[in-house]
Amino acid sequence: MSLYASSTIIGQVLSNNCPSREILEHLTNKWSVLILRCLSEGVHRFNTLYKRIEGISEKMLAQTLKILERDGFVLRTVYPEVPPRVEYQLSIIGAQAAEKINTLIVWIERNLPELIAQQNHSTPSN
Repeated sequence: MSLYASSTIIGQVLSNNCPSREILEHLTNKWSVLILRCLSEGVHRFNTLYKRIEGISEKMLAQTLKILERDGFVLRTVYPEVPPRVEYQLSIIGAQAAEKINTLIVWIERNLPELIAQQNHSTPSN
């Protein structure tokens, strides 16, 4: 078991003290998954992401991009133009994470009829 100097447990996601929980939360929330899905296709500007991801607010998109950038998954490039042009793309580690997330998305989409049927079957009737 590895430890930080501050005695934080590393690599033990089931532990309250493991920082992997925060990263896991950042990567697996609905908006992060959808942003990573879009950016896995290439470079996008803010408005393109906003238009592609139905239901996301501008505030939530900005917040999520900021978190993903801080965690090192997304690269933000500002071009010195008037008005400034800002583009977002995946970092190397972001592309690796997006690959895993896209695998899950494909699995969900392939199994959607069965998953929906199971939900309908399991729903208690009132």
